[in-house]
Amino acid sequence: MVKMNRKVLVLNADYQPIMVCSIQRAFLLVFLKKAELLSEVDSANLRTVSRAYPMPSVIRLQAYINIPYRGVVLTRQNVFKRDGFECQYCGATKDLTLDLVVPRSRGGRSTWTNLTTACRRCNSRKGDFAPEDVGLKLRSKPIKPSYVMFLKSFGHGSYEDWRPWLEQKAMV
Repeated sequence: MVKMNRKVLVLNADYQPIMVCSIQRAFLLVFLKKAELLSEVDSANLRTVSRAYPMPSVIRLQAYINIPYRGVVLTRQNVFKRDGFECQYCGATKDLTLDLVVPRSRGGRSTWTNLTTACRRCNSRKGDFAPEDVGLKLRSKPIKPSYVMFLKSFGHGSYEDWRPWLEQKAMV
């Protein structure tokens, strides 16, 4: 059974991924001929009293929408999402906080490449030092994520039909 809270990938007229929306909104765009259905959820339909419609998974807008550069906003929740909601020192998934890899006292700033997810225990252990000073090692280097990287996270790896549209744009 496919849930109605599933998300739909929306592509611009040039096939560039631009957003994620609800099934209801995507269906309305297709029904009003403002978008074209590119991929549908297998074995799932949207039903009315008299008809069944394919459930959208990927749609493409008919008219090109000019969207200024769209970066990912630096927020606590977005850092957690980038890091997979796990401590980047020990892998714990509970009591998560943000940690400045280079502490403020040593000139560190709140940037994508200096913020990481840490559990309270590792954050306390690290304190006002660099990770290597207290025997901690980052599991992955903090990076500034791309917008496509965040669109991928909406599918939680389970929306296989999104992959061709997101993979090709990640390589550009």
